[in-house]
Amino acid sequence: MEVRAKARHIPMSARKVRRVIDQVRGMDVEAALEVLRFLPHAAARPVEKLIRSAVANAEENFGLSREDLYIAHIVADEGPGVAPGKGWRPRYGARGRYRPIRKRSSHITVVLDERTE
Repeated sequence: MEVRAKARHIPMSARKVRRVIDQVRGMDVEAALEVLRFLPHAAARPVEKLIRSAVANAEENFGLSREDLYIAHIVADEGPGVAPGKGWRPRYGARGRYRPIRKRSSHITVVLDERTE
């Protein structure tokens, strides 16, 4: 039985989130939460929160046991950035030029499944 959970519009680039989720992909839920607890990256907090939410969904809605769950699929996709003119700031450069500072966001999707023995 697959259990899905999504976190959308996380104010962090997908590249930074992927660095964290690559370390927990395929792990048991308990081991993954233990690893995330000690990672120094800021992206570990939203990923940990999302996995805890998916585990709670599995226990409450489907009656699955926490010990049998593992991370079957986890992915971080790019979310919308802040559009120019909507809260962006210019980054001033040499010779009078500037570029917008790109405020990136990401969407994280996790799929938990029961381990069959």
